[in-house]
Amino acid sequence: MSKLANDRREYERGTLEAADLGDSPLEALARWIHDALDKGAAEPTAMTLATVGVDGMPSARVVLCKGIDPAGLELYTNYESRKGRELAQNPRAAATFFWPTLERQARVEGLVERLPRERSEQYFHSRPRTSQLAALASQQSAALSARTVLEDTLAHLDTAHPDQVPLPSAWGGYLLRPLAIEFWQGRASRLHDRIRFERAGTDAPWHSQRLYP
Repeated sequence: MSKLANDRREYERGTLEAADLGDSPLEALARWIHDALDKGAAEPTAMTLATVGVDGMPSARVVLCKGIDPAGLELYTNYESRKGRELAQNPRAAATFFWPTLERQARVEGLVERLPRERSEQYFHSRPRTSQLAALASQQSAALSARTVLEDTLAHLDTAHPDQVPLPSAWGGYLLRPLAIEFWQGRASRLHDRIRFERAGTDAPWHSQRLYP
């Protein structure tokens, strides 16, 4: 425990003012993601997505943000996975981005809805063929008796669909419509900068405030 307790570092790469973010937190978030891309951060679009089941138990996993626009954030997955089932029961989620090399974090909280099937089709067929086949082969979150079962299914599907891989009926996109977005910039002595935007509804105006670290 002492080794873990004594592991620490100072954050000194930057500062954060409200003026740096502007009036649109979604545009600011897009800039931060592109900053991470441009500066070579590992997995710059990765975000930890948290959902909650009907039993009130939260669960979290890392997914990739595949789009951001004035409406919200796009992500894609199997609708019958654990997160898909939980979002069907409780269409609210939180997502956290963390870019260690930039000493930045962004938190998003909001409402989730399925994207139109046409949008899911468009994205699905833009993926590498191997990724398309994997989505078709995987019964995500279900029990798997052996990895060879998955590999055999994948080989069968590759042969069965020599041309276009069909979009699985249980696979598609979600739009996370933010009600709150918080920006965090690491600072020395743990006196971090935090600026939080909130709104009463997905079409309501944004209001921001600085928070204690």
